[in-house]
Amino acid sequence: MSVEAVFPELAPYRARTTRLHPRPGRPGRHDSHVGGPMLWPDGEPWPLCHEPHRRETEGYAPQEIRSARAAGVRPPSRPWPRAGTPEGTPEGTPEEDVPVPFVGLAQFFRRDIPGLACGPGGADLVQLFRCPRTHGPYLERRYHLRWRQAGQTEDAERFLAVPPEVPMLRWEHELPEPCVLHPEEVDSYPWAEDDTLPASLIARIDAWDDAQVSEHGPDAPSYQYDLSIPPGWRVGGCPSWASTGPMAIGCASCATPMRLLLTAVGYEMDAGSHSWVPLEDRDPTLRGKASIRGGQSVAQPTRLRFGRDRDLHVFVCPAGPGHPPQWVLA
Repeated sequence: MSVEAVFPELAPYRARTTRLHPRPGRPGRHDSHVGGPMLWPDGEPWPLCHEPHRRETEGYAPQEIRSARAAGVRPPSRPWPRAGTPEGTPEGTPEEDVPVPFVGLAQFFRRDIPGLACGPGGADLVQLFRCPRTHGPYLERRYHLRWRQAGQTEDAERFLAVPPEVPMLRWEHELPEPCVLHPEEVDSYPWAEDDTLPASLIARIDAWDDAQVSEHGPDAPSYQYDLSIPPGWRVGGCPSWASTGPMAIGCASCATPMRLLLTAVGYEMDAGSHSWVPLEDRDPTLRGKASIRGGQSVAQPTRLRFGRDRDLHVFVCPAGPGHPPQWVLA
């Protein structure tokens, strides 16, 4: 179904997005990927989170997570060990204040991903990290972006073989599963709520949705979930606002409206996104979640989660690529 055939007024709001379609595999450091080895020059300091962390009582060892996944079982939880004191950290530093190495989640090259924005100085490789520990009473997370010039970085004499890793993770879903990508460009359209679109157009969309349900039942296609924004990891396009409602994201440095760089999610598809499921991954005779073929490797290939199964939107400033990004769970 062509959304512009139903709502021609949406044409000016069309925005291209690249679905990444991660699938478990063996990506290399010179590949775009989720969960694979980072292109990281040997000798360059790995990013550390220096903010205070919450004290934990139990968790999961990364290697036990990997072994359990290979065996198709759940990993065992363990009592949280006493933290050692990393080199350069004063003796007697409380465990909560010991710096923690970030976990590398993904890296994307512009040569692989259509529509990936340039970083500072025309940087064409972006790397995404997350602190594996939580912060504050609301279990807040900390993220980090590293922009690079791909050509200059690939000319390094040596690369980091094994990044630093914490001995324990609070949750199993802190450890990404290595995934190769299968980029696909599609059109996206704004989330239809508040003032993201003209009020008259939103009213027409709502009326169309109601008519579809009346005619076809609860599994009828809807604008919000079937026609506007695809699920899953993606670059560019329009942000989804299912949990929070639309938000205006302005640059903290210059107040310029920010642009969506990428979206990271836990699930590539669910019962509400039937129309976006690749044909080879669904049973055409079934609807909803029951139609998804391939199990977890298709529905949740990266094994990551963000918030309570929300979308993590990473926004950047188009006026100043070097300005700090904004991280929004929606």
